[in-house]
Amino acid sequence: MKGNRLAVTIGGILLLIFGAVLFCFQVRQSEVAFVSSLTGTSTQVQAPGLHARLPWPIQRVHKFDARVQTFEGKFEEALTSDGKPLMVQVYLGWKITSPQTFYNSFGGSTNDATRNLEGLIGSAKNAVVGKHPFGHFVSTEPAELKFVEVEQEMLDVIKSEAQRRFGISIEFLGIKRLGLPESIVQKVFERMKAERERLVQKYQGEGQARALEIGAKANRERDEILAKAEGEATRIRGQAEAEAASAYRILEQNPELHNYFKRLDALEIILRDRSTLILDTKTPPFDILKGPPASPAPKSNK
Repeated sequence: MKGNRLAVTIGGILLLIFGAVLFCFQVRQSEVAFVSSLTGTSTQVQAPGLHARLPWPIQRVHKFDARVQTFEGKFEEALTSDGKPLMVQVYLGWKITSPQTFYNSFGGSTNDATRNLEGLIGSAKNAVVGKHPFGHFVSTEPAELKFVEVEQEMLDVIKSEAQRRFGISIEFLGIKRLGLPESIVQKVFERMKAERERLVQKYQGEGQARALEIGAKANRERDEILAKAEGEATRIRGQAEAEAASAYRILEQNPELHNYFKRLDALEIILRDRSTLILDTKTPPFDILKGPPASPAPKSNK
């Protein structure tokens, strides 16, 4: 009896497992899937987890890796808008967002998908590079470079086309490598050298002009200072000459005072150096050491 129960239990479990295999399927977090039917209809699975289905061949489950995959295009030549050849290599990241479209386009083969992406990238690269001048890719002026704008334009061209035709979402795109054909490398170096020389001449010219401006300003300020100093000196000389003329008039009116000042000057010259003299105080000009001369007594009016 117990053996029969055990057999029934095991049979039930096996039946449940068999039913689960036939009527259920699981989609992982890193996968996308869709279910196709014999009637030609299909249903895309929107979320990971356990889902119901009818047994094969009534329904068939198609699952694909939904993680981002990277791809690098060829390092090949493209022409800029000014007709100069440029070697460009582009990389991108893509993932499957519409599994049914992806299956219809490539039968689920990622190798076929990358081959088609390579052609799509090549066309977009040639179209976008052809709209930009050479200076947007190679230049001595950082402000002239347009890498971000070029990459965004390529992404805009590829993104909608890849989604519509292949069921693929382009997550990112960038320029990995730039190069120049050997035929124009020397020309580019000569151009860069000429641009540097032009900048040197420009800065030298600006420096010389600035030096002339500073020199002219310094000369103008010097002339103003000298003119002001000469004017002040002329004023002081005029004032001194006026005071001297006034003093001369006073001395002319008083000869004795004039003689007194002369003796003071002579005494100053003699005593300028430290010395010891023994002289008669009556001898001019040492007689002034005795004090100023006595004023003459006023005359009587008798």
